[in-house]
Amino acid sequence: MAASIIDHLKQQFKQGSVLLQLVYINVAVFLLLRITGVILLLFNIDISAIFPYIEMPSAPYEFITHPWTLLTYMFVHYDVWHILFNMLWLYWFGQIFLMAFGEKQMVGLYIWGGIAGGLLYLLSYNLFPYFEGKQGLMCGASASIIAIVVATAFRMPDYKINLLFLGAISLKYIAIITIIIDLLSVTSANGGGHIAHLGGALLGYWFIARWEKGKDITAPINRIIDKIVTAFKPRPRVRISRPSARRNSTQTSARPETDMEYRARKKRESDEIDAILDKIKQSGYTSLSAEEKKRLFEAGKK
Repeated sequence: MAASIIDHLKQQFKQGSVLLQLVYINVAVFLLLRITGVILLLFNIDISAIFPYIEMPSAPYEFITHPWTLLTYMFVHYDVWHILFNMLWLYWFGQIFLMAFGEKQMVGLYIWGGIAGGLLYLLSYNLFPYFEGKQGLMCGASASIIAIVVATAFRMPDYKINLLFLGAISLKYIAIITIIIDLLSVTSANGGGHIAHLGGALLGYWFIARWEKGKDITAPINRIIDKIVTAFKPRPRVRISRPSARRNSTQTSARPETDMEYRARKKRESDEIDAILDKIKQSGYTSLSAEEKKRLFEAGKK
């Protein structure tokens, strides 16, 4: 029974979108930490002893000795409500994000947003006198998610979502309210978390600003990820066969696309997506034709 459930989850993870994979990873880490906490407590060991090795520290010395925490902290949750709230935000806004961007951009922006949030947290705690003598550890995917929220809001500002008790609200207002709340909360008990949110928001805006100029700041992150995945992926055994003379005589090779043709094609595709997004802003997603919805879905998969 347990084996079949695990196999099913593995299959769902492999076949699911990047959005679902990010949710699965966060939930898996959460469950691992909670189970580990229970086991350690049976031996009178507090799991908080391992937090400095996986959460983002505010002390420069701790960060220098544990630099990997800049990446690990954005996948770490220990409180049930913390991960529930974060994963709902990630799933809701992630779906809208994929209407305008590809899965690779989502992964890259998630990581860049977390890095920006962690660095701003570290800088603020060691720059502003208010935080003098205050040290702590930070965890959670909030900064990464806020980067996705802000990027989505700037790309599709008039796209409306229905909120309980509030009705349909445009993404731009949700992003503005979120940023204002974070600004007003930097001196609260969870000031470090709100500072990290602002770091993620700034990164989300920078992503859009560069994207509109034809630059994708997530590309370097994705190249690194692709190299890591390729390095660990088993290489298939290729069987080499000598082609026959008849095949050589009839086989034709397509002419490779020139740089100019490639840029022209990408521009046409971008213009088509922009036109579809403009239509969504004016009349909503339901106004799209079946072909336009298919085109938007295919663009989100790239």
